[in-house]
Amino acid sequence: MMADRPTLALAFSGHTAAVRIRKALAEYGLKPGHGYVLLLLADHGATSQQSLVEALAVDPSVLVAVLNDLEREGMTERRRDPADRRRHIVEITPQGKSRAADFEAVLAAVEAVLFADLNGGEICTLRGLLARIKTPADESSCADG
Repeated sequence: MMADRPTLALAFSGHTAAVRIRKALAEYGLKPGHGYVLLLLADHGATSQQSLVEALAVDPSVLVAVLNDLEREGMTERRRDPADRRRHIVEITPQGKSRAADFEAVLAAVEAVLFADLNGGEICTLRGLLARIKTPADESSCADG
């Protein structure tokens, strides 16, 4: 039945992946939202707080809560943009880079289990198909939890 309903299969698989990621991240004292922000900063370097809001498609208050946690733990730093004092620039610290690497390792371990029965080509195809799924920006919850 579920195979006939790709929406249900996707929802179930997504939930399974999310639960596994949450459990693995809990060992590092992180939540998925923390990990997503750290990965973005590790990949793109210092960026504006507003750019992070847009990239994660979350309410600014959600991002502020995540950044407060990360800053309290010494993984990120916020500072005013000298070119525009109204903007905040967010930077990842060396400790944050280390945690981003931990998050990458967690994702790799979860993916190894979830995708064990798929070959490289199938994983590539899956990635491409998932990228084409339409999700309205106001329904995204990338940084929740």
